[in-house]
Amino acid sequence: MRKPLLLVLAAVALTATAVPASAASAQTTVNWGACPADVASPALQCASLEVPLDYQKPDGKKISVEISRLPSTDPAKRRGVLLFNPGGPGGPGLAFPLTWANLGAPASLLAEYDLIGFDPRGVDHSTPVSCDLKPEQLVLAPKYAHNREEVVQASEAAKQIARQCAASASAPILPYITTANTARDMDQIRAALGESKISYFGLSYGTYLGGVYASLFPDRTDRVVLDSVVGPGGVDVSTARRFGEGMQDRFPDFAKWAAARSSIYGLGATPAEVTATFYQLADKLDQHPIGGLDGSLFRLGTHSLTYQTLSFPRLAQTWQALLNNQAFPAGSLQLPATASEQSQRSTMISVLCGDTAWPRTISTYQRNVAQDRAAYPMIGGSAANVWPCAHWAKQPLEPPVSFSDQGPSNLLLVQNMRDPATPLSGALETRAAFGDRARMVTVDQGGHGVGLPYLNSCGFAAVTDYLVHGTRPEIDKFCGAEANAARSLTPQQQQAADKIADQLRRY
Repeated sequence: MRKPLLLVLAAVALTATAVPASAASAQTTVNWGACPADVASPALQCASLEVPLDYQKPDGKKISVEISRLPSTDPAKRRGVLLFNPGGPGGPGLAFPLTWANLGAPASLLAEYDLIGFDPRGVDHSTPVSCDLKPEQLVLAPKYAHNREEVVQASEAAKQIARQCAASASAPILPYITTANTARDMDQIRAALGESKISYFGLSYGTYLGGVYASLFPDRTDRVVLDSVVGPGGVDVSTARRFGEGMQDRFPDFAKWAAARSSIYGLGATPAEVTATFYQLADKLDQHPIGGLDGSLFRLGTHSLTYQTLSFPRLAQTWQALLNNQAFPAGSLQLPATASEQSQRSTMISVLCGDTAWPRTISTYQRNVAQDRAAYPMIGGSAANVWPCAHWAKQPLEPPVSFSDQGPSNLLLVQNMRDPATPLSGALETRAAFGDRARMVTVDQGGHGVGLPYLNSCGFAAVTDYLVHGTRPEIDKFCGAEANAARSLTPQQQQAADKIADQLRRY
């Protein structure tokens, strides 16, 4: 989740750097107050900023971006601000600073920075967008295609979503819900906070957003951490196809875990038997769905529950229930049809389709599906299938931002070897694109996320040592495997870990 396939851009398209940093005057005051009720906490402050919808027209229509602050615990030691993005695209970020702190962030880091979160443009408490998605459309990943005809069927479903977006009340805003514009919003946040530079921590898609910011505003970055790294092409068709690769990389970890607990869950006594159970269940649900769950949703739900090893028991219980013909239990991929989910999914579509131009011909997807179904049989037939961007009404307004080795050497990439969402192959491409600007720490671990304190201590230490002390490896570093430390979490930490795991695993 990579090289984008570019179509002819509109004549008014901007270059990646055509909007200068001074094009829009930033709001100069931040009026901190209470946060919205769903993220309210005595420790957290929130505020709204006005930013241009279109940075080519800085004096035109404005939209709002909601930001949050967890103030430094020791202002005398405060270095500056640390801005977070927890991924997506479309992931809400207001609560993330407090959630991350509750996981066990070191006291030195909480003293060093004001922790800043934000809901990106289009999402939740920022100016929201909606494509009027039906409940069954909230799962954006296409259905698993077993043959060419099912690719055609997926194309029709994707076309319907694209049409709904184009006909929605949000349609005039959607072309501007892009990664580059979100990065420009981040610079408005920086200026409004009165900071000459910002430090940054981005997870998953947030790594691409951070890379774009570091490319558009290289001299305004302080210490930048990119955790679970998307390839340098961003969230394009290659990124989608990499989900298949990631699942094949990661699934053996679950198979080994489940086989060791065969007496509890009965999924197989060996990893090979657990793997066979996966295909057995997928085939069974293709023929006879249970509680609305077909083989395609089973595949995608299994994939999403491999993001965190903490979720393995929930995944095993799900399989166990399905083997006994019971309904899919809590923790499935099925999402509530709330206004929040509407804005998050609609923002995700807008970013996917507005950042890069996707292939338009069904034959391209039929070819991709056939290749990936063979190479990555678990979910390759879904990830390579037709997404709404194949039928998007508008071409991207500007070309993707290119990463390069020109700029300050202040990026730290941290990456698991077996990541189901952002595989190692994409991280290596981003590392190569940034050259000497970056260092990379690779961790012998499965799952999505390194800079979380309950995972690999070596990987987490690399993140905190850099953010607190500015200590970054002189050369790329490898962290060996460690026993999972999740069992030592306090109840508060467990709650925070579950919240992050649920957010990271949603398509």
